[in-house]
Amino acid sequence: MQLVVRGTTTHLEGELDIPVSKYHAHRALVLASLAPGRSVITGVSTTRQVEWTVGTLRALGTKITVVGNTYVVEGGPYKATDVVDHGSKGAEGLLNMGSSGTTLYFMVGLASLADQPMTLTGMKYFRRRPIKALLDSLKQMGVQLDADEDRPPVHVQPVRPRGGEVSIAGTLSQWISGLLLVAPFAENDTVIHVTGGTLNEQPYVDLTIRMMRLWGLTVEHDDDWLTFRIPGNQTATPHDYVIPADIGSAAFGIAAAAIHPSNVLFRGLSTFKTSETDHPESEFLDLASEMGVPFSLDEETGYVRIVNPGGRLKAIDIDCQPIPDLLPILATMATFAEGTSSFRNVGHIRLKESDRVSAMLQLNNLGGTADQTQDELHVTGAAGPLTGAPLSSFNDHRVLMSLAIAATRAAGPTTLTYPRAYRISYPTFLEAMTSIGLDLDMGDPKNLESAENVDFERDDLTEDAAMQQALSSCRASTPIRWC
Repeated sequence: MQLVVRGTTTHLEGELDIPVSKYHAHRALVLASLAPGRSVITGVSTTRQVEWTVGTLRALGTKITVVGNTYVVEGGPYKATDVVDHGSKGAEGLLNMGSSGTTLYFMVGLASLADQPMTLTGMKYFRRRPIKALLDSLKQMGVQLDADEDRPPVHVQPVRPRGGEVSIAGTLSQWISGLLLVAPFAENDTVIHVTGGTLNEQPYVDLTIRMMRLWGLTVEHDDDWLTFRIPGNQTATPHDYVIPADIGSAAFGIAAAAIHPSNVLFRGLSTFKTSETDHPESEFLDLASEMGVPFSLDEETGYVRIVNPGGRLKAIDIDCQPIPDLLPILATMATFAEGTSSFRNVGHIRLKESDRVSAMLQLNNLGGTADQTQDELHVTGAAGPLTGAPLSSFNDHRVLMSLAIAATRAAGPTTLTYPRAYRISYPTFLEAMTSIGLDLDMGDPKNLESAENVDFERDDLTEDAAMQQALSSCRASTPIRWC
């Protein structure tokens, strides 16, 4: 099966319910698990990423009960139980990260606080993810661990970290957040030095620190965000918390409404201004406004509405260093803008679930114009109509959803591999997009004329072969330097 997207020529109409932020959900659940006592977290996330975090914490002895739209979390010391949840098996010392990088990066250090050895693993392709920088820094902090070729599975011993001086590259914010979350429980104070003179994705680290403080933990940082100081021997305190709407999920509906004539209401989203939103991806709202998305506040509901008569968006020049996860959907929007959009500082975005920079070059297969250097992506608005084509999602939820939205403006069908990848972060994506008039469904590409010569079904090709076939197709049609 693949995701089949057919071009949409009708007016988009309806309402989208925006899910809660997975970024806040991960952090709130982890912090609540560390705080002896009860925390009530309002806003339940159904993303697979967060479900893997919940399963991991339950296996470590944290009692998490879903009551209506809340998590009731009974935190305290990590004591392995016989709970089996989403592949995590506490009694066997097995913690399943699935394909959630956030869960891995947050929990690999915290696993040292358990009462028995723990092994952190995940899906097959996930175990190819190199995390040497994080593992080396955790070792500097005194975490006792080992991993073959510095990749999952990671084996962690139940030895409390000692703290001390720690250095790490500022490549990924989740690495920094993983160190920050375990540092308060070290025997001594910890000082984290970010090397290389740059911290990528700073808004995500800021979110981690602000939420740690809500649970009573002390973290200080220098003005340049390159040095962090965390006292040791701290105790977290319970806190009740309300999770805000997820801008990252809303972005796909916003993009769809921006490139089609539309009248769409976004329930749960009460502002279209970055300054009024507590979310690490809130800059998307200002960027979308700059590109010409016609936002307004619905007088009756108080939620954001887009009424778009049609027309081209405006090209944009963006520094992607603080907002890496927005690159795929912004690249899609740029395909329907006047002029060339430039996305700078994209090197670290190659280290996500896939090389998202290269993956979005598949816009060329649809008839768009995109090219890359090592640290930049350039997308020129399509001069003519797009045409459906076989594409690969690389099992990356952001790539899948972004290319799917682009394909709704193409004539004829487009097929995308790993069609259920969206469930990792936006489980209702398919239902949501079809509810406003887009034509997407699960289908067999063998029945589609445009896919006669290319079949990426997992039964016929390995994961690597499917990805390589998509890359080869894009290389052949795109005169660019591949990095």
